[in-house]
Amino acid sequence: MEGGGGGAGGGGGGRSTLSEIYQDAKKVVLRTRDAVERLERFEYSSAGMESPPELSSSIARDITHIQSLCVEMDRLCRSLPSKSHRDLWKRKVEQVAEEAESLKQSLDKYSLRTQRRMMEAKERAELLGRANGDSHVLKIFDEEAQAMQSARSSARMLEEASLTGEAILSAMSGSRERLKKAHRKALDVLNTVGLSNSVLRLIERRHRVDNWIKYAGMILTIITVIIIWRWKR
Repeated sequence: MEGGGGGAGGGGGGRSTLSEIYQDAKKVVLRTRDAVERLERFEYSSAGMESPPELSSSIARDITHIQSLCVEMDRLCRSLPSKSHRDLWKRKVEQVAEEAESLKQSLDKYSLRTQRRMMEAKERAELLGRANGDSHVLKIFDEEAQAMQSARSSARMLEEASLTGEAILSAMSGSRERLKKAHRKALDVLNTVGLSNSVLRLIERRHRVDNWIKYAGMILTIITVIIIWRWKR
């Protein structure tokens, strides 16, 4: 039967016969199937590592070649004079075409698995990159922690300055009370010795000046404390 097909194909002016094309197609199918099996063995034995790209490219070229041979065989099959021969060759061509389609599906599945592994590897790399980038985030956290620590230190310094100011004001208040008592005693003494009113007014002016000096000293002390606190902050 194949010989009859060959005779029909042989009238093509030196072109390959149907039988020769069929044999070529079967050889390419066997070679491609073996390449697909090697591709899958490499995939699983290499822990999911990507196989050499030339192997998958070679398989894709062979599948395309098989499909082109099927087209040529189908064309020659239609020119056979015998219906029985046409039906026989049609089944053979369909079988080769199905094998080519099966090989193509295997290659497509392999390509999908490869793409999925590449995406997973990319995501892991991005996660690792973000994990490494977290050192920058940790640095920011450290800077914020240092700022908070500085703020707490400044708060303690302000509290200490406030306590110091209160102590100074308390001491000044005590001094003011003592000055008042001394002033009253002095007035009593002056009144006793009969000093003039002008002398008393002079003493009173001096007392007011002393009070202004005292208040100015209190304000200057508070301003100094605030400046020191802000400078250390």
